[in-house]
Amino acid sequence: MQLRTPERDGYEAIQIGFEPLPERKVNRPLRGHFARAGVHPLRYLREFRIPIGSYQVGDVLTVELFAPGDRVKVSGKSKGRGFQGVVKRHGFAGVGMATHGQHNRERAPGSIGSSSFPSRVFKGLRMAGRMGNRRVTVRNLEVLKVVPEHNLLLLKGAVPGPVNGIVEIVKL
Repeated sequence: MQLRTPERDGYEAIQIGFEPLPERKVNRPLRGHFARAGVHPLRYLREFRIPIGSYQVGDVLTVELFAPGDRVKVSGKSKGRGFQGVVKRHGFAGVGMATHGQHNRERAPGSIGSSSFPSRVFKGLRMAGRMGNRRVTVRNLEVLKVVPEHNLLLLKGAVPGPVNGIVEIVKL
């Protein structure tokens, strides 16, 4: 898509894009950006700070950049779980006993602070709320196999996100 040079931009990086996008869904600034590069509009644009060396605008990047045994980090959006309580979201044990007059307390967070001093709840206290749908990075995964004919990369370990989700893979 574009090469960032130290002379013009102050740093070295390559900008890549993928997944074609209909012309009508692109705003005017991006339309000009794609026209200057001489490529069809793309849905996703990402920049990677690597030495530009032998890369040219219009090059196609494939999984052949990786080799079996390489260590990589994989970033993606985790699966969204919606609004969850403290037991599922943070692993709390709940208040405890289901006897001695207790009711409806099994999955409650318990006390959230002191009384008259400090008369407030401290920031950052773990509470119920939306879980997942955040950018997650899993580091130090091993590349088991590279299948160039299908542009496929087999990794050992957990990859964040849903099936067919978009991930960013960076060699360590």
